[in-house]
Amino acid sequence: MTEAARSMDAHTDQYRPLAGRSAWILTTGAAGMDVQTRGLADALGLAYEMKPIAPKGIYRALSPWGPVAPAERFGAPGSPFAPPWPAVAIALGRTSVPYLKALRRRAPGTFTVLMLDTRAGRGAADVIWVPRHDRLRGANVIVTLTAPHSFTPARLAALRRMMPEPIAALPHPRIAVVLGGKNDAYKFRDTDDERLGKALRSLGTLGASFMITPSRRTHRRLIDVAEAATRDFPRILWDQHGANPYPDFLAHADAFVVTADSVNMTGEAAATGRPVLVFTPSGGSAKFHRFHRALEDYGATRPLPDEVSALPDWSYEPLHSAEAIAREVEQRWLARRRAPT
Repeated sequence: MTEAARSMDAHTDQYRPLAGRSAWILTTGAAGMDVQTRGLADALGLAYEMKPIAPKGIYRALSPWGPVAPAERFGAPGSPFAPPWPAVAIALGRTSVPYLKALRRRAPGTFTVLMLDTRAGRGAADVIWVPRHDRLRGANVIVTLTAPHSFTPARLAALRRMMPEPIAALPHPRIAVVLGGKNDAYKFRDTDDERLGKALRSLGTLGASFMITPSRRTHRRLIDVAEAATRDFPRILWDQHGANPYPDFLAHADAFVVTADSVNMTGEAAATGRPVLVFTPSGGSAKFHRFHRALEDYGATRPLPDEVSALPDWSYEPLHSAEAIAREVEQRWLARRRAPT
């Protein structure tokens, strides 16, 4: 972060140059994408519209280098992508790039922000954000350790002021167990599930209580293993019916167990300043390895042992990447406005 952005961060309430300005968010609508784009848009104070994209066939395959399909009538009256043009556009992912380029051609006054390294090059947007484990670097590239999300310091503080009774009834330390699931990198074999169960049981025998929440990707066997491992200890286990208590778990946990497959969930836990134990199933990738190694080096996380011998007890400066990225975007937007035409 630049010195100017740090200075602005200290005066966030007094000066928010993009607050209230119109914006489009361009993603496929995947939950993980929307967490990141909404987190940044909220940190900027934008009045945004979600503009879901769904390129198909050859147009999807050619992303990020190809065009938007003519059938989408980009810019034509009645199209979802028609004037009035937004002041800011935030796009995430490879398939969003053709839409962002089409918007830039028609609305050169729109300030564009592209999230993640899409291999489209640094000229694809006015500003590009990447997490540190992505390799892209350049003058218009903003780099942070974790991804943006909506759990700001103010939101966490508000959640902590209102503790739900079931959580208040749990003894300390309260361990939030945030379960992901299989993806292209991590396999979650049966032996992995059993390793996680053994680790959770060992935490319980040390006196921990549990707040357990699965995600959309969590496979049934992993939920069953977590249930069996913690049934003898005080706990809350969300059954995926009704509202997800995850925000309250995040706010009131004394420590976390998070599966390594989700950059978002690990980053959200690291926004609390509380210990994060990362469970790593079989598989992985170089990019995931770089991400988790960087968080370990920062002091936010440690690997979850197969059997825990001591309750997690460390602290670190909470990571709030959405705020850091927003301050940089504001600085660059102001610089463009001041530039001679």
